[in-house]
Amino acid sequence: MALMAPVQNGQIVETESQKSLKKQQTAEKNSMDKDAFLQLLVAQMQYQDPLEPTSNTEFVSQYAQFSQVEQMQNMAATSELARATSLVGDYVYVKTTGSDGEPDYVYGKVDYVAFENNKAYVSIEESLYSIDDVDTVVDLEYKDAYDKAYDFTARLNKLPNPTRVDMSNAEEIDELEKIYNEMNDYEKSFIASDTVKKLNKYVERIKEIRAAAEEAEKNEETEGDGETGEESGTEGTEGADKA
Repeated sequence: MALMAPVQNGQIVETESQKSLKKQQTAEKNSMDKDAFLQLLVAQMQYQDPLEPTSNTEFVSQYAQFSQVEQMQNMAATSELARATSLVGDYVYVKTTGSDGEPDYVYGKVDYVAFENNKAYVSIEESLYSIDDVDTVVDLEYKDAYDKAYDFTARLNKLPNPTRVDMSNAEEIDELEKIYNEMNDYEKSFIASDTVKKLNKYVERIKEIRAAAEEAEKNEETEGDGETGEESGTEGTEGADKA
């Protein structure tokens, strides 16, 4: 299982995939396999006290117990492979550890599963991660709806208080209203009711501002027409006086 590692400032940078594999390999080294058990068993027989030798029955019992454990491990490995295989084509979050030691997550689609040394690894964008590091399996429709709701709420929260909006905010409010109206019922279910109420306040407020702007424009036009009429009347009076 060969993986390429990036190099930065002349040093190899350990990727999240390699961290996952390294953690799994360390766990495998700390566990005992069949060969290690047999070596210990032979050493025990070789260096046992000849005056108080361990009975053959006890050796057979120890080996039988280990065989049972080995069979359970094989069953667990088979179950693990089946679980990993069922994830192919799904979108998952894999829990990793960032360079600062804090938990981090890798999100992506499981393209295939690799199985090595009785351990299953899922491939996400050509990087392998232990099946044990898979944290969450996410439905794509759910993920899209969640992201859409999150972005919508974040944009709405960036607007000033509804009482302080002006025409400079009109375009953004119109866009948010359009986005919400075009959402299907499933996507709208991800928007909190308070967020919807907040959106309606912005929509009503911008309508009031536009109505006030239109009214002011009409008044200016009316005043302009009145002034033009007065000037015409004045000119008519001056002409009559001259005649």
